[in-house]
Amino acid sequence: MRELTKYSIEELSRLISRKEVSAAEVTQGYLDKIREKDGLIGAYITVTEEAALKKAAQVDRKIAAGEELSPLAGIPGGIKDNMCTNGVKTTCASKMLENFVPCYTSTAVERLEKMDYVMLGKVNMDEFAMGSSTENSAFKITRNPAAPDCVPGGSSGGSAAAVAAEEAAFTLGSDTGGSIRQPAAFCGVVGMKPTYGAVSRYGLVAFASSLDQIGPVTKNVTDNAIVLNAISAHDGLDATSIPGDRPDYTADIGKDVAGMRVGLPTEFFGEGISPEVKDAVMAAAKAYESLGCEIVELSLPSLDYALSAYYVISSAEASSNLARFDGIRYGYRSEKGATLDEVYRYSRTEGFGPEVQRRIMLGTFALSSGYYDAYYKKALQVRTLIMEEYRKSFETCQFILSPVAPTAAYRIGEKTENPIEMYMGDIYSVPVNIAGLPALSLPCGRTEDGRPIGMQLIGKPLSEGLLYRAGYAYEREFGGR
Repeated sequence: MRELTKYSIEELSRLISRKEVSAAEVTQGYLDKIREKDGLIGAYITVTEEAALKKAAQVDRKIAAGEELSPLAGIPGGIKDNMCTNGVKTTCASKMLENFVPCYTSTAVERLEKMDYVMLGKVNMDEFAMGSSTENSAFKITRNPAAPDCVPGGSSGGSAAAVAAEEAAFTLGSDTGGSIRQPAAFCGVVGMKPTYGAVSRYGLVAFASSLDQIGPVTKNVTDNAIVLNAISAHDGLDATSIPGDRPDYTADIGKDVAGMRVGLPTEFFGEGISPEVKDAVMAAAKAYESLGCEIVELSLPSLDYALSAYYVISSAEASSNLARFDGIRYGYRSEKGATLDEVYRYSRTEGFGPEVQRRIMLGTFALSSGYYDAYYKKALQVRTLIMEEYRKSFETCQFILSPVAPTAAYRIGEKTENPIEMYMGDIYSVPVNIAGLPALSLPCGRTEDGRPIGMQLIGKPLSEGLLYRAGYAYEREFGGR
């Protein structure tokens, strides 16, 4: 009997359309895998088994009737639990929204529904997407399928772990400072952070509005492009959505990459990077040379300030966005408090976890009178410098190759007592969000003890198709799971 959870989206779609397997069989295979493995992995917060089987049966009826279906019809996927889903709990892995059931669906998920995908459930994350390890969830710690004593990365740790453990054919994650790419690298799967505005943020519970972006996590590069095709479009409900039609992101997959110039920023390979990660990424650069690419050294000096700027901007925006959770309108409300001020204080103290409280306080400080110019305004000026340096870099190369994180996955609990050390792990990923660029994370090796190592390909705005082309060229010749 075929183990259907090992197949790619492309393969499953072919099997379903040819009636070699049913959508119900595929869905049941994934539900069985969740039942078998998720007790250890902890990728899911909510499993929607009944609804998944019902949707799969609908797809099978459409196939029997001879209807033409999308490449995602009958394909089971998981959704990060910060994207609203009508009638299904959306918790943001927080006590604050533990019982929140939205009355509408986010645009990205709605577009998947129109493609007849099958939702398996909502996957775990760091609370309100604040974290890099998925240890900040109010409900459970997610484990890395490749090394169960290690973190899967974050904040989209459940998204990456579900794909790596074959508990979903694909998932959606959100990326504010590396939250798709870093867990994809830690778990040995493929993750895309699209250009800011390429995918609608409508219905995504906001962390930092100028940085957040929804993207896919998949087994391989081609699958990733298929999912991005489904979710990327202009949306009038999102004021930051890029207008105009989107290209077919699979169109250039398989084309030659010979003659492309690949940028290597010297700042990404200095102090702090582990030798194993550095060696793996440099080996990937050699691999691109063997494919006919030219390696070009770059300097992006403002990257030294990127991490500080990111944490000021993201925390300031988080402070503003999370002000709505006050115990009055919806979400958790404390039973303590005799006055309105006390209701606010107790509800937010009990409803938010330590990491969320830390960032709210940092952001409130940065926006406060007398400090706005010194911190938030200065961070925005650094953002402009970083955007300009990337723009100039893409005059000399087609894409940039870099590590995703300075290390491979670390042990659960190893960095929980030192948040600054954990923040430093975002050093290679946050500049991409600050500049609003697309970046693709894909596996490029393993440590001596078997933990996955990822690299990222960074492109200029709206160059996702080129990144998929370059990623596939490497994956076909040297990589893959």
